[in-house]
Amino acid sequence: MSGDTVNMYGGQGNQGIVHQHAAPVAPSAEQAVRELLALLAELRAQVPDESARCIDSALPAITADAAVPPAERHRALMAVAGIAATVGAIGTPVLEAVRALLALLGA
Repeated sequence: MSGDTVNMYGGQGNQGIVHQHAAPVAPSAEQAVRELLALLAELRAQVPDESARCIDSALPAITADAAVPPAERHRALMAVAGIAATVGAIGTPVLEAVRALLALLGA
């Protein structure tokens, strides 16, 4: 739902406007998400099947969309960062991308 909702009950002293605006996401965060997703696609091809499945399960929450609960996004980012950390040098770009995205999202 977007926009404002105003409910009026009675005829005097009416107050109560509900602002339903999602916080806008900076274009830089959206770009950071795109870059991370591209890096994850590359990493996915180089990790064991179980790790690839974990990456796959994290992907829906790795977005700059304000509708995704921040805790869910954070868990997904930590999951892929953990995988990246365990595979050594090939995971370094993913780790850096996760750190940058967390900083942009204020996490």
